[in-house]
Amino acid sequence: MKSHARSPRPTPNRGRLIAAALALTTVIAAVSVWLWQRNSAADESVSADLPAANAAAAGPEGGNTGDVTALDKTFLTKVRQAGLWEMPAGRLAQTHASSEAIKRAGMHLLEGHSKLDQLAREDSEALSVPIPDQATAEQQGWVDQLKNARGKAFDQLFVDLLRASHGKIFITIGEVRATTKNTLIRRLATQTNNTVQDHMDVLEDTGLVTDATLDDVASTIPK
Repeated sequence: MKSHARSPRPTPNRGRLIAAALALTTVIAAVSVWLWQRNSAADESVSADLPAANAAAAGPEGGNTGDVTALDKTFLTKVRQAGLWEMPAGRLAQTHASSEAIKRAGMHLLEGHSKLDQLAREDSEALSVPIPDQATAEQQGWVDQLKNARGKAFDQLFVDLLRASHGKIFITIGEVRATTKNTLIRRLATQTNNTVQDHMDVLEDTGLVTDATLDDVASTIPK
């Protein structure tokens, strides 16, 4: 005997439930779109403020800012001219010195002033401040003295000249670093300070720095 059971028909209640579920889904979708649009607008508003905030955060380190004083210009010139005679002096130390300590000091001069010279030339261009292409006549005379010396005489002359020169510029570096309003000059002063400190250390390591040299430096300090 075959069964003639009929498929159940959707009841009116079931149809209303399905319709309500579809309506709820539509509302949720609409709310989600609205929330997404609102958040996107908020993100765009925050992003619009970021460049100004980043620029402020970069501050003076982000580029060249601040007036350049007469002292700043003099300092830039001194850094340039120091390299123009101390690098040749460093090279002479490799061939004229009798002490390995002097040769080591000469290498420090070559490396340190090569970097400072590049920085000084870059700052000169950025600030439109001309710098010389030659050392002073006095500095060129020091190089000539070193060329004519050999052995232990060279060693002592090298230390006398270089330690006195570094000690005197060290005083100027402190004044510039403490007072300059220009970020490029401030950076140069900081780098120069570190380099000159290193050079004084290796010169003192030779054991040839005399009281007379230190007294000469002290005599240049304003009272």
